[in-house]
Amino acid sequence: MKKRLFFVLTSVLVLLLAACGGTSSSGGGGNKQQFLTIATASSGGTYYPIGVGMGNLWTQELQDEGIKATGQSSAGSVENIDLLRNGEAQLAIFQGLIGAQAISGSGNFEGNAYEDLRSISMLWPNVEHFLLMNNKVKTGTISDIDGTTFSVGPQASGTEQSTLIMMEGVNLTKDNIKPEYLGYDDTVSAMRDGRLDGGSAPGGIPVAAIMDMYASGVDATVLEVSDEQLEDINSIYNTWYRFAIPAGTYPGQEKEIKTIAQPNFLGVTKELDEDTVYKLTKTLYENLEFMYGVHDAAKDMTLESALDGLPAPLHVGAYKYFKEQGLEIPENLIPEEAK
Repeated sequence: MKKRLFFVLTSVLVLLLAACGGTSSSGGGGNKQQFLTIATASSGGTYYPIGVGMGNLWTQELQDEGIKATGQSSAGSVENIDLLRNGEAQLAIFQGLIGAQAISGSGNFEGNAYEDLRSISMLWPNVEHFLLMNNKVKTGTISDIDGTTFSVGPQASGTEQSTLIMMEGVNLTKDNIKPEYLGYDDTVSAMRDGRLDGGSAPGGIPVAAIMDMYASGVDATVLEVSDEQLEDINSIYNTWYRFAIPAGTYPGQEKEIKTIAQPNFLGVTKELDEDTVYKLTKTLYENLEFMYGVHDAAKDMTLESALDGLPAPLHVGAYKYFKEQGLEIPENLIPEEAK
């Protein structure tokens, strides 16, 4: 409630400043000031510094255009949808699965679709790691968790939600396993002690707990995801894409691991005007070195991966920029506004 109140007060302040300030005198152009709030997540995670970094970049580079952007903490992806919907934020960072649920009106948003959600860009990948003790491995794919004691992640977490969707894609439910609800470090510790067969630990590579798993000699592996399994998972929510964990990412890992990832992506309300979003997108991709200095996760941002796994159509302003850059835009990402 405190965070929601903060957003409300921030929005009121923005409106007052816009009303009182009128125009910007910078550059003598009389540009109207535009204040943009970027909803992120808790200040201890990755979303917050990335959002603050983007806000600083846009404010610095677009000050002559009258644009000022600020990253603000929130409760994360689910709340960020509400903040966009209510006009309390103009942009936000989301987990791909939450964006897919919001646009389709399912999962957390059953019967309450947010059809005005638009994508700007994939930011960095959330790489799926299904861990399993080697004595339980049969095919080497995620189907092998059938019949095991397996941690699906803390209850009500994003990890649990994405893990259950992946399981559904390979015709498994909690009834097929003995579920546990552990964090990453506790999962690896329980595997090491023989109390657990495996667990799900998605994250940007390398994941610290999995580094520990390999380094400490736990006789376990990261399971792969076949092309057929990827297709079946995306038939439920089309937000995952192929990702290969390079050999040597983890201690003693001699071969690449063919898994999948979902995007952490930058979303926006379609009401934000085309010109503004075009400028934001262009500025972001013309200053990637700035973002690389903000956080290690940002180093995965490239023009080539900008459209990977996006669950919602592009904003027409971002669509315009990516078309200019020669990217091939998948049909499902072309916004109605551009057709």
